[in-house]
Amino acid sequence: MKASTNSSLFDLPKEVVTISDTLKKAGFEAYLIGGCVRDLILKRKPKDWDFTTNATPEEIAKLFSKTFYENTYGTVGVVNESVEDETLKVVEVTPYRLESGYSDKRRPDNVQWSKKLEDDLQRRDFTINAIALEVRETSGQLHKGHLVDLYKGQEDLGRKTLRTVGDPHARFSEDALRMLRAIRISTELGFIIESETASAIVKYAHLLKEIAHERIREEFERIIMSDNPMVGIILSQKLGILQYVVPELEKSIGVEQNQAHAYHVWEHLVRSLQHAADKKWSLEIRLAALFHDISKPETRRASRETKWTFYGHDVVGSRVTQKILTRLKFPVKLIEKVTKLVRWHMFFSDTEQITPSAVRRLLAKVGQDNVWDLMNLRICDRIGTGRPKENPYRLRKYKAMLEEVMRDPVSVGMLKIDGNKIMEVTHVTPGPKIGHILNALMEEVLENPKLNDEVFLVKRSVELSELSEKELKTLADKGKEKKDKLEEENIKEIRGRYHVE
Repeated sequence: MKASTNSSLFDLPKEVVTISDTLKKAGFEAYLIGGCVRDLILKRKPKDWDFTTNATPEEIAKLFSKTFYENTYGTVGVVNESVEDETLKVVEVTPYRLESGYSDKRRPDNVQWSKKLEDDLQRRDFTINAIALEVRETSGQLHKGHLVDLYKGQEDLGRKTLRTVGDPHARFSEDALRMLRAIRISTELGFIIESETASAIVKYAHLLKEIAHERIREEFERIIMSDNPMVGIILSQKLGILQYVVPELEKSIGVEQNQAHAYHVWEHLVRSLQHAADKKWSLEIRLAALFHDISKPETRRASRETKWTFYGHDVVGSRVTQKILTRLKFPVKLIEKVTKLVRWHMFFSDTEQITPSAVRRLLAKVGQDNVWDLMNLRICDRIGTGRPKENPYRLRKYKAMLEEVMRDPVSVGMLKIDGNKIMEVTHVTPGPKIGHILNALMEEVLENPKLNDEVFLVKRSVELSELSEKELKTLADKGKEKKDKLEEENIKEIRGRYHVE
């Protein structure tokens, strides 16, 4: 096959140029390869940097001060410890190689080093990842790069099309994870999957059963964290992939809900997920949005009043969510948080029924670290029903009450002295006088917060203890009045921010 070659200018980090120069000065070829070249052509910031070369792993390692080589595929990690950019801390350099035999549907049984770039390019997954870039010379701050494109990857980039290198049946038979990667890349870049490639995915989707759950999770997570995860989830279902990733989700397809919902459960879930992505919210919120109603199908019952009920879907759903995330080998802390969000996503009640004690109980169940994510999950749930308004009155009311019960109240507990210490230094016996002294101190500290110092408060307590009961009570009442007023102003400010009574 005749190579398509051309030159362009690229903005490359000096660490990348240095690796290229080091290899070439030692008499070896050096080409950037894979996703970094694709991203450079698309004017995107590469997430990692990879070289391919005709040097062997041993020859590569000798050229750099700090490397590691712990695999059977020839990849040498060149370490750049001093850089701040995480994408440059380790740059991978791999020999040209030939592969054969894929008995586990993931990794080659045999690997041979090659001296020809063409051999390495033909084993790549997709045409847009099979473009090699040789750094030729520097022009100002830019570097002239010579592109080698055997499989018309640049044309596919221009057409926004994802296509395998060569026969898609062969590519997916070799490495079944490539099918899920195709969906992930398509989702991240907004590309369409070429028809023959898509047909091969449908045919070979079952091979994903052979792939380790950790590897499936990595691709699934990247789909979830993309800008358009709704597209990726729907595409994976249409191409027969989802049943081998999260089969539980497919049960929600076509499951009708009540009038409050504009969509069936499936569409509600993917729309809820998409809203979390639109808001740039965390992986935990996105997963909870996708799974929060996952058990509605098995808990749905007919009802005369509302047509359908889904009692207990939150409880059952939390168990199913835990099972899914555990199967996909997500970290334990993430599983605990997402499961908790799914379990309590139905916390809501009418505004007149919301009480501080109810809010405190929710805090105790969910935890202060998770409660605001729960509020955001509720927003996703609401938008996923087809309602345009993110923050209706009752959600704003709940948020205001959360802030009220979570804030440090204005109280004598804020003082850097307590009743026991006052009795110790003043020798006053337990009784109302101790409370009067604390409230009198509170008045002075509210007036001047710098006075909230133990040394000052001890000294002042002794002085106050010598006042008459009447004088001390007058000062205490003044402090209590100021404390109550400040407390009232704080609550008013919180409610004002949320525009609630």
